[in-house]
Formats: sequence, structure tokens, C-alpha cells
Amino acid sequence: MTGTHSQYRVGIALVVGASIAWSTAPFFTRLLPYDSWTILFWRGLFGGAMIAAIMLLLQGRAGLRDLAEMGKGGWLVAALSTLAMVAFIPSLQLTNVSNVAVIIATGPLVTAAIAWIWLREAIALRTVLAILTALGGVVIIVGHARIDSDILGIALACLTTVAIAVMTVAVRRYKSRSMVAAAAVSNILGSIVSFPFAHGLADVTGHDLLILAMFGFFQVALGLTLFFLALRLLPSGQAALISTLETPLMPFWVWLAFHDVPGSRALIGGALVMAAVIADIIGDNRARKLAA
Repeated sequence: MTGTHSQYRVGIALVVGASIAWSTAPFFTRLLPYDSWTILFWRGLFGGAMIAAIMLLLQGRAGLRDLAEMGKGGWLVAALSTLAMVAFIPSLQLTNVSNVAVIIATGPLVTAAIAWIWLREAIALRTVLAILTALGGVVIIVGHARIDSDILGIALACLTTVAIAVMTVAVRRYKSRSMVAAAAVSNILGSIVSFPFAHGLADVTGHDLLILAMFGFFQVALGLTLFFLALRLLPSGQAALISTLETPLMPFWVWLAFHDVPGSRALIGGALVMAAVIADIIGDNRARKLAA
């Protein structure tokens, strides 16, 4: 039981680390004066290459074997991750960012539902309440979100949410296999898909390439790798809930780097999200101790 509890705590730490990495996206984006597809192309290229390099460095030939033998589970996860990346960018261009943020914030609920249908993975009432509280916090953060007439953008945001949810459950379903290779492949596939739409590839400077490399390594490679490793240790719905920490952390990095002070909505909503996640973790710890 002690070993299981220790693995649970490691899983929580990994998802928190992934959320911190993912939350730096607005910080890196503000440093880069290029269209979204150009950023997505270079970010995916660097992210995929760096994940592959880390695999080879740590695993040697075994890393190459993981890349060559991902199996149907690995390719499913890679395809879903790529779909989420590619759908997310145009969704932001076709509808209000608030709409996208609120739709994606429903991800933990969608993930929990898919995990129950596919894996019969039960979710505690405590976690459902925490997810709903976190969703309320996200709604407060993004302000007066409303579903308007931008049907295509909203549809793409929904597609992104479902793709991430199914990917999360698929990683859990195939947890006996390493999915780090799938993370590398998904980034390369994202670059291939983005290439025809990227208009600023030739304009990228050496300095900006360095920023893009950091973007790919920290926000993408590290974030995806930590999240995929965590899903081997945590229930899908709970991992998705903890990952909502990404939302309140986004304005924090922008404030720290650019002195862009978050509004009262961001502070109140962020406090709700963090309180929901912390309460769920504490509640789960108590339940585990009582069961021990």
C-alpha cells in the first residue's frame, strides 16, 4: 500500500510539472512575432527532436526500439495529440478566445466520462465536484464568455477537447507501453501538417530560433513527457483535473515577464481552480489513509 501511495504522489508531482510547463505557452508566444502556424511548425520540430534525443540519451537502443515499435496504442495517442494541436490553433482564430478556454475547461468532465465508458474507471463524487468548481473558476477567469455564431471555431474547440480527453484515456489504457515515443511522433506530425500554412518560415531569425527551441523543449517536450508518465500512475479524470492548474498559471508568467498585472477575475478564478485541485488531492489522500 505504501508503494502505491508513493506512486500516487509521484503522479501528482508529474501532472503539476506538466501543467507548469504547458502554462508557459503565452509567455513564449508573446516573444515571437510570427503567425501561429510558423510557431507551431518550429515548436513541433524542436519538441519532437528533443523528446527523441532524450529517449536515445537515456535508453540508447531501447529508445530507438520504442520509436520503431509504438504499436496501435502509440499511433492512436500520437494521432490524437496531433489532432488536438492542429485543431486548437484555428479554433483561436475563428472564435473568441473565451469560448475556446471555457470549452477546453470541460476537458476533465469529458475525460472522466470517456474513462468510465472505455475503462470502467470510477470517479469519486469529490472529484466531480472539484471539476465543476475548477470549471467555474475558468469561466470567471475568461470573463463574459458566450457561445456566439462562430460555429466552426467552436466545433474545432470541441474537437480539441475530445481529442485530448480520448488521448488521456488511451495513454491510461495502454500504460504498459511507453508513450514518450508517441509524444515525439505527434510533434513531428504537427510540424508536417502545419508546414503548408506557415508563411514566416524563412523570416525566423537565429535569436528567435533559440526561443522556439526553448518553447519546444520546455512547453511541449517536457510538458507532454511528464503528463504521459503521470497517466501511468493516476486515474484519467483526476490527472485531467490537476492539469487545469495550467489556466491560472498562464497569466502569472506573463505578469512576471511583462508586468501585465492580472485582473480581479484572473485572481478569483485562479484561486477557485487551485482550491478545487488542492481539496481533491487532500480528500483523496484521506480516503487512501482510511483504506490502508
